[in-house]
Amino acid sequence: MSRASKILQGEFGRVALLHMDRSLVPHAHRACHVLFKAGGSDSAFKVKDQICRLTNETAVVVNAWEQHSYTHPVDGDATQILALYIEPTWLASIDRQLIVSGSAEFFRQPNVRLVPGVADKVAELVFILNSPATDDQYAIECLVFDLMVLVFDAFSNRTTLLSNHRLARETDFRVQRAINWLRPRIHQPLDLASMAKASGLSRSHLFARFRHTTGLTPSMFLNTLRMEAAHTLLMDNRQLLIEVGQQLGFTAQGNFSRFFREHQGVSPTEYRQVTQRLM
Repeated sequence: MSRASKILQGEFGRVALLHMDRSLVPHAHRACHVLFKAGGSDSAFKVKDQICRLTNETAVVVNAWEQHSYTHPVDGDATQILALYIEPTWLASIDRQLIVSGSAEFFRQPNVRLVPGVADKVAELVFILNSPATDDQYAIECLVFDLMVLVFDAFSNRTTLLSNHRLARETDFRVQRAINWLRPRIHQPLDLASMAKASGLSRSHLFARFRHTTGLTPSMFLNTLRMEAAHTLLMDNRQLLIEVGQQLGFTAQGNFSRFFREHQGVSPTEYRQVTQRLM
């Protein structure tokens, strides 16, 4: 069964050390996402339609809101993965040009070969995550930022995006209306008819425009919003898991736990136990 050694969560986003031996359903993240092999067997992620190998020499980089999944080989050994989910707004608070890290075109390609310096930073971060004490927030944030800059300098379209002012996919105000309608309703079943009405499009046109604009189906976009909310809600230990699930539209705790595990790789209980909040 997949498990998490430790997860650090803060303004920068999340950094997780995961032991994976089960698959993840197709999903996406609001933040840019970088994956490194930290130990165990080689593995692979599928980013859109491309199979991307995760080895000692390669990494997988995923743009914000980009669909990806993980299929674990049948009877395959576990792989240890260092996963970073880094908020563009946090990066921009240090270097405002890095707001482009939230672009759907930020990374040139999803499977990249490690450049000098990256493996050392990865090893440092893995060491910290395996250590009992991880209270030095400043040191952790500096290490995360330095690692991301190495990745961005080697593999991103940052310069092109800045010069062309291409910071996002084509904007469609009707799709934005649909997203604005959806955000406060993540606790409800997806109602495409009402969503289409709010956008001013027919259901079929909304589906097509939504996928063209965001890269995701409305259902997958909703699941992404639910997972982002779950990561925040689970940090409040006063809330029971059933209460967290109900706020996200799940009437049974088992359904919420299954949904969370299929997207994160670990159960919400384990996520809560191993996650340390850095203020």
